[in-house]
Amino acid sequence: MTKHKTLLSMAKKVGDAVKKTAKTENSHNCRWSYYTPFMAAASRAISERIPIVDFVLDLRDARIPLSSECELLKRLSSSSSSRRIIVLNKVDLASRCHVKEWLRYFDRGNFPVFCVDAHNKDNIQQFLSFLQGHVRALKKTEPERHTITMMLVGIPNVGKSALANSLHQIGRISATEKGKLKHAAVSPLPGETKGIYSLKVAKFGLVASHPNIYVLDTPGILPPNINDMDVCAKLALTGALDDSVAGEKELAQYFLSVLNLSCEYQKWEKLSTPKLPISSKDDNEALHLGSLDREIPNKEVSPDHTKDSVVRSVRRSLFDAVSSFKGNLQDEEELLRLIQSDFIALRNVFNLHTTPEEDIDQKVAVKLLNLFRTGRLGHYVLDSIHVDDGDNLA
Repeated sequence: MTKHKTLLSMAKKVGDAVKKTAKTENSHNCRWSYYTPFMAAASRAISERIPIVDFVLDLRDARIPLSSECELLKRLSSSSSSRRIIVLNKVDLASRCHVKEWLRYFDRGNFPVFCVDAHNKDNIQQFLSFLQGHVRALKKTEPERHTITMMLVGIPNVGKSALANSLHQIGRISATEKGKLKHAAVSPLPGETKGIYSLKVAKFGLVASHPNIYVLDTPGILPPNINDMDVCAKLALTGALDDSVAGEKELAQYFLSVLNLSCEYQKWEKLSTPKLPISSKDDNEALHLGSLDREIPNKEVSPDHTKDSVVRSVRRSLFDAVSSFKGNLQDEEELLRLIQSDFIALRNVFNLHTTPEEDIDQKVAVKLLNLFRTGRLGHYVLDSIHVDDGDNLA
């Protein structure tokens, strides 16, 4: 079994768990439980407004450039999609070299694309300039236009609101410095306020003037069900679905399979301490000794897993685990044994003290997922570009 097939198998387990939970909670409906009436109403409202805005900002997670595409935009025809710009957010959490490959991929499809970190002011300023360039091009063909509207569309937790707020803040400061905008108020477009606010679907924010550029922030939306289990797992791992749907432990196991099969852990070699090699035959001994971290738990270890000292210990522990493991990681059973060793080692690193009936691995999983999602355990792009993807651009 290749690494790709092994990851697909691990992803399928997460996808199946999501499917089982979502369908069980909503057993009388073909729609999965996360697809609430509010999300259905938001989807309809967004569909109605897409044809009347000037630009659609197709916001995606840079770690999953294809899997995070909003299903609603796939279903819309090119004519009703208006002017569509792909925005890869959370680029600070993604592998830089893989992101560059994805930029070339989208360029081949002639889709305007831009990478952003919604919390980086300099990057947001560059993005605003990029958008203003597209606005100027539009003004050349329609010089009478004095107001431009852009709508952010994307899955849940992809960073739409953070980006909208950052654009408004940077645009406001820039316009104020130029004497073109005297007030910081967010101004809604005439005629749109009542319908949108009554559904609690969106808000408009002024981000630039001359012409006035408004950005419409919308709720995250997903399809009624997700048939591709690989996509489902990636959405769950990156936080687009509530962790309770898949289960934190299952998600952490999936992340560890990604880490163990990647080269990301090799960057932590300088943190390593000499360890005896562990083979797949030594599993029982490894598990008994706490796997590859044999230190006795230190009561003075900080309970805050986000502290630099704890993060360094996590990295060292994971590096030692995967680099010392001599089994075949392309074999799913052996990979699972390594993952079990990872969990045992991390119990010591996180200094967890629980009563016997509590699930220690659950607490390990929650902390591990937090570190992954904040970029403390490396930078990843989970989607791969395949030869036949050129026929399925966006």
